[in-house]
This record gives sequence, C-alpha cells and structure tokens, in this order.
Amino acid sequence: MSTIQDRIVRYGELQPCKTAFIDAHTPGSDQKENFTIIGGGVSESPDQHVHITDQIGFNIGAAGQPPKCRNSLHSHTTAEVFFVLKGRWRFFWGRYGTAGEFVAEEGDIFNIPTGIFRGFENIGTDYGMIMAVLGGDDAGGGVTWAPQVIEDAKDHGLVLGDNGALYDSKKGQSLPDGVNPMPLLTEEQLKAFPEVPVENVVRDYVARYWDLMALAGKKPAKVIGEDGLLRDKPGFEVDFLTRGSTPDEMHSHDKPTVLMPMRGHWKLRFKGGETVLNPGDTCLINPGESHALAPSMTGEASLYRVRRTDDPAGLTWSGT
Repeated sequence: MSTIQDRIVRYGELQPCKTAFIDAHTPGSDQKENFTIIGGGVSESPDQHVHITDQIGFNIGAAGQPPKCRNSLHSHTTAEVFFVLKGRWRFFWGRYGTAGEFVAEEGDIFNIPTGIFRGFENIGTDYGMIMAVLGGDDAGGGVTWAPQVIEDAKDHGLVLGDNGALYDSKKGQSLPDGVNPMPLLTEEQLKAFPEVPVENVVRDYVARYWDLMALAGKKPAKVIGEDGLLRDKPGFEVDFLTRGSTPDEMHSHDKPTVLMPMRGHWKLRFKGGETVLNPGDTCLINPGESHALAPSMTGEASLYRVRRTDDPAGLTWSGT
C-alpha cells in the first residue's frame, strides 16, 4: 500500500515529452516540453511519461518552454487551469489568436473558458514553466486544434489521425489501415468557437498572485469553485494557502487532494513520517489520509491546493 511519500513528484525529477502534440515540429513550437504528472493527460504521443497514473477526477500536468516558444491554438471541452510557476507568459485566444491577450506573471492563475481556441507563449528571458489542472479523468477526450495548426504541422511531417494519435513521417511513420487524417473543422463548426472579449476574460477568469496573497492571510482563499473568486464548477476546486492560512494540525479530506507549492518550503507531516515540499513539487493525498501542512522556513510561502468535487467535468459553469 502506497504512502503519501510515494505520491510526491519532485520538480527536478519531472520527465518531459517533446513530441506530445501535433505542433512538435512546427517552427516556434518545436522546443516545448509537456509533462503529465497525475492522470493520463491529453498528450497525442505514445512517448509521454505519466508519473502517477491514478485517476482522481482531474489531471495535473505542466508545460515548459524556452523564451519565444509558443503553444499553438487549441480548445478543450473541460477545464484547463494554469498557474505560472516560473517566467512570464502571454496567453492569447480566438480563431486566429487575436480576440484578446494578457500577460501572466509568476503565481497568477488562469481558468481558461472551455470552447475557445487558446494558446500561450513564454515571453520571459529564461526557460519558463506553467502548471496545469485539467478537468475529468480523460481531460475531456483530448484537444481540438485550430485548422491552421493541423495544416502547418503536415507541412513539417506530422499527421494527426482520427484516432487521436500522432504519426511522424520523419520517422517513416504513416497512417495505419483504417485510420484517416483528423478532419479539419468546417467554417460552420468554427462558428461555435466564440471570440471572447479580453475584458470579460481578465475580469472573470484571471486571479493575480498578489491579490491572492492579500486574501489568504488568515484562511485559504477560495480561487476556483462555486463560491470562488473565479466562479466555476469544473469537477474540482482550487484554494490558495499562505503562511497562517491553515493551522498546523493533522486533518484529512474526503476527496483526492493535490498540493502544489508556489513559493517557499512546506513541511508535510503524515502517519509514519514527514517531508518538505518545494516549489514545483506535486503531492497527491488520498481520501482519509491524515496530514498536516505548514511553511518550514521564514519568508514568502504560497501553495495551490486542488480538491475533487462531486460536480461533473464539463463546460465552464455559467453560474445559473
């Protein structure tokens, strides 16, 4: 039987996949790295390493990119939530990525509305990392790409099959018998993907790190949830903890819980031992497992906590 210690993925031990998606050969996107930390994720490549295969109702992943590298326009049918662990990132959305954009700094969190094309780019000066929470065990069944992304990829040797798998002509691969290329969305289908105004997105779906630090002084700040700062019911809820947000006492949760430190070092005590969680680490705590959590050193300390809810994974909740 595994212990909490067995379900910690250390930042320095993350194993990337460089061929996870269809734009892996496209100039400008060919240096990105994809990480699947908990759950199957949405990778289209058999090369993707999954650190923890447990199905807990949502997925945890990450994207790492050097400066000027971008992730191409795509859409999800369940939640895609990012917080910036390292660097400075530009998020953009719309059919051609021109409907709106904003810049996220370290610690900022973005609950991207379902059903819109979105992409992101590292605009910092060093390798950057964004951590992701995806709704559902199968993360909504994968990714829908903007038509131009599929067309560009084909020009650089990658073809996406209608079975959701990638085939690389540079490696001598071709579509198997019975598998056709993934069809491009038609103009009629594209009308279902809205061009959401930037003021709506920044107002309703973005929370800034220093605002959360102010809100979480004496109790955890509810970031995403029915009563959260960002009101949504994606099948999980996200809280933000800092020093003094929660007492250093043994407790447990009745749903799977994931701890994701942002800043500082956090001592995690549990039955049979203790350890320290550091920025970029990911820890899965099963239902009923007693544990205690508190900063282990003086200085800035912050952590995102993700817990499963009884709400089904699906489209962004309208609040009605």
